[in-house]
Amino acid sequence: MIIIQQILFVLITAAAIFFFAKRVRTISQNIQLGRPEDRSDRPGERFKNMTLFALGQKKMFQRIVPAVFHFLIYIGFILINIEIAEIFLDGLTGKHRVLSGLIGPIYPVAIGFFELLAVGVIVACIVFLARRDLVKLSRFWKREMEGWPHLDARIILWVELALMVALLVMNAADYQLQQLGEPHYPQVGAFAVSQFIAPLFSGLSEGALLTIERAAWWMHWIGILAFLNYIPFSKHFHIFLAFPNTFYGDLKTRGEMRDMPEIANEVKAMMDVSGQTQADPLPEDFRFGAKDATDLTWKNLMDAYSCTECGRCTDECPASQTGKLLSPRKIMMDTRDRIEEIGELKKAGETDEKTLYGDYILKEEIMACTTCNACVQACPVNINPLDIIYQVRRYIAMEEAGTPQEWNTMFTSMENNQAPWQFNPSDRMNWAENLEE
Repeated sequence: MIIIQQILFVLITAAAIFFFAKRVRTISQNIQLGRPEDRSDRPGERFKNMTLFALGQKKMFQRIVPAVFHFLIYIGFILINIEIAEIFLDGLTGKHRVLSGLIGPIYPVAIGFFELLAVGVIVACIVFLARRDLVKLSRFWKREMEGWPHLDARIILWVELALMVALLVMNAADYQLQQLGEPHYPQVGAFAVSQFIAPLFSGLSEGALLTIERAAWWMHWIGILAFLNYIPFSKHFHIFLAFPNTFYGDLKTRGEMRDMPEIANEVKAMMDVSGQTQADPLPEDFRFGAKDATDLTWKNLMDAYSCTECGRCTDECPASQTGKLLSPRKIMMDTRDRIEEIGELKKAGETDEKTLYGDYILKEEIMACTTCNACVQACPVNINPLDIIYQVRRYIAMEEAGTPQEWNTMFTSMENNQAPWQFNPSDRMNWAENLEE
């Protein structure tokens, strides 16, 4: 029987890892559909940002209450993996609690600590569900959160609750089996939390306890594997992508716009009166700015996959606060949905007529942005929705000439007068003529 369980364990685990790796590979390929961009500079500063914002969750603690509960889930996710490692070893070897023989008296203390973390995760999940469904925080109920995004947030919380309960039930039944002297269950004693659950199983037969313990054990392990494969289809993929995304985040001064080398080359060629500077020929499919997701950089696409959908960006956006259509969170979600669609079409060798700008993101949304960088400042994992907005605006201005008349007047003044105002550059200092020295 143990041999059959080991074979089943290996097959299920191998299949889960295969499908997880396949999905991660698909996401990686989709991100690489973006334009190239070099983000390898200043590695020390990048590593510092990753440590502060991904590992240390620095921005989360700007709102202390959700930060504390999120931190509980985060620490629980990391440290309880040690318990998962033991389950993996047990499944491979056909033994039970293999680590107990290695660390001796420390073992029940360690497992007790993990159980306390499990309780913390349960409390945090309940609080987050209450914030969504009882308190109904407005940022969780925006239009872009209707349907799947709304359900996704709940699925992950309920799954985490179930996994933690399975862990505690497994340990409680395990303790009762120790009391009965079942030879497969080493005498490691009671644990911090499950010892209070164990009396619920007193009086049950050994067979019933074995069924409960094994069912909880398999539920915990298969739940973890299902969770692993669910994450890459969910907003919760930020668990993994937060680290590379913060590492490759922007280091330039906030608000600084990135130049387009193609535009710079064209301008240099036009301004060279000698005619010696030649602009490099542009590819046939080149666009100034971004109309579709593949016009964006790979970092923009990584941003989209890293989005936690927490809504802090939209919550801080002044355009959104005043009732305008713009939601920076929706910009990221739309970008992710579109590059997913493009990736599927590419696999099938097909194309479509849809584009990111027009079919997913509307002009009204793009033009509502004040470029204040509030969304960039608010994001816990340093996503930059504004960079995507900039690039779509460039497309509107340079490819469609679709900017408002007020903008066009400013553009003309800057071209002719080197200033946004309609006066001759030679008159620029007239205002100071009558000032006293």
